[in-house]
Amino acid sequence: MPEVIYGLAGKRVYVAGHRGMVGSAIVRRLASEGCEILTATRAEVDLRRQEQVETWMSKNRPDAVFLAAARVGGILANATYPADFLYDNLILQANIIHAAHKAQVEKLMFLGSSCIYPKFADQPIVEDSLLTGSLEPTNEWYAIAKIAGLKLCQAYRNQHGRDFISAMPTNLYGPEDNFDLGSSHVMPALIRKAHEAKINQQQEICIWGTGTPRREFLHVDDCADACVHLMKTYSAESHVNVGSGEDITILELGYLVSKVVGFEGKITCDLTKPDGTPRKLLNVDKLRALGWFPKIGLEEGIADAYRSFLAGHYLERSNSAASGDLIGQSDISFEKAKTSALHAPMLSTVAHHPSR
Repeated sequence: MPEVIYGLAGKRVYVAGHRGMVGSAIVRRLASEGCEILTATRAEVDLRRQEQVETWMSKNRPDAVFLAAARVGGILANATYPADFLYDNLILQANIIHAAHKAQVEKLMFLGSSCIYPKFADQPIVEDSLLTGSLEPTNEWYAIAKIAGLKLCQAYRNQHGRDFISAMPTNLYGPEDNFDLGSSHVMPALIRKAHEAKINQQQEICIWGTGTPRREFLHVDDCADACVHLMKTYSAESHVNVGSGEDITILELGYLVSKVVGFEGKITCDLTKPDGTPRKLLNVDKLRALGWFPKIGLEEGIADAYRSFLAGHYLERSNSAASGDLIGQSDISFEKAKTSALHAPMLSTVAHHPSR
C-alpha cells in the first residue's frame, strides 16, 4: 500500500458541493476518516460571490477542501446554457481556490471531468493528452471551465507552494443523480426512460445518436473512495484520472439498464441527435500505481442507482435552476428545458434487444 502522506483524522474538511451527487458521496466516505466535516448551504454562502466565500473560509478555517461544487448537465443543457456553464463554473472554482490559499488551507482537491480531453485523443486517454487537440463542441463550455480550474490549482502550487491537486473522474452515476430528462447525463436518462417505459407498458425507448460511442462509467461511491485515497496519498502538479478502466457502447448500456430495470421492449436510435465524442476511456495506470481499484461492478452499480431513483433520492430542479438561482452547494442541474425534443425524435434506426 502507498504511504499516507496526508492523514485526515482530526482534520477540519470542507466539502464544497455537499448536496450534489459527488459531494454527498465524499461526505459519506469521510464519515469513516475521523475528521470533522464542514459544509455550507447557499443561505450561508453563495459560492459565486468572492467576498462571501473568503469570509466563510476565513471564519471556518478548514484544513482540507474537496471542491466538488459545479454546474453540470448533459449535451442539451450545455448547448442551451453555454454562458451559465462557463461563467458559473469559472467563478465559483476561482473563488474557492483563491480563498483556500488566503486561508492557508493545507490541502485542496479540485474535481474536474474527463471532458477536458481532446475529442479525438488516443485511447485510453493518458493525463498528458490534455490540450493536445480540439475539444468536443457539445460540452466545450464546461470543459474549458474545468481546464481553467485544473490550471489554477497548478498555478497556486507553482507560485505559492500550495498542496492543491486535481482529480479527473470519468462518467459518474449513482445515488443523488439528476434524472431530469432535459438536463441529465446518459446513465440516469436511460434509467428513467426504461422505468417509465416499463410502468407505462411502452414498446420502445429512444437513445440519442447512433448508440455506437463508447463510454466509461464509475459508481460515485467508488469515485469518492478514490478521491479520499488521492487526498491521503498523492501530492504533485499533474492531475490524476479516476475511472474504472473499462468502457461500453451506449447501445450496450441501454440493454444493460433495460435488464436491470425490467424493461423488455426495443431500443431505437435517433440519428438526428449528436453522438458526442466517439470514445472516452481513461488510462488509470497512475491511480492503479497508487494502490486504488474500483469495488462496484457496472450492473451492481446500475441496480443501486435504480434503487435510489425509486426511493426518490435524486435531483430534479425547478425552473429557477435555469437562471442560476441554485448554485454552488450542489451539483447543479437545469429545468426540463426543451424536454419535448427528447420525446418527439425522428427515428431512422431501430436496434432490437439482442435477446429478442
